[in-house]
Amino acid sequence: METNEIKNLERLKKLSALYFQTLKPVNDGSEMYAAQIKFLNYFELGCVITDMLKLCILALNHDMHKISETNKNQSIDVSLVLETLLQIFPLREFEFLSEINYMFTADSNPENT
Repeated sequence: METNEIKNLERLKKLSALYFQTLKPVNDGSEMYAAQIKFLNYFELGCVITDMLKLCILALNHDMHKISETNKNQSIDVSLVLETLLQIFPLREFEFLSEINYMFTADSNPENT
């Protein structure tokens, strides 16, 4: 039983190194992590920030028509917001969780031993 646990720990270490890639530790002595988002330039960064702020304002006010009525240039670029969210979505980490689930369900299944 103990050797099986050691094997599981070794497998977990390898899997975590392979899949945990979205968050990187911040090298400042704190226990903080950072996620990287890529932008073409400062303008795209500004557009994402303002669109996220507008989306939050709309969610709080429930007045979806107000922003577009005041200025046509203030419409929210939903595709840009969604693209940004896709960049920070931790898909590899979810894949890791699936691997762990498979590993433990396979280990607990008596037919696999």
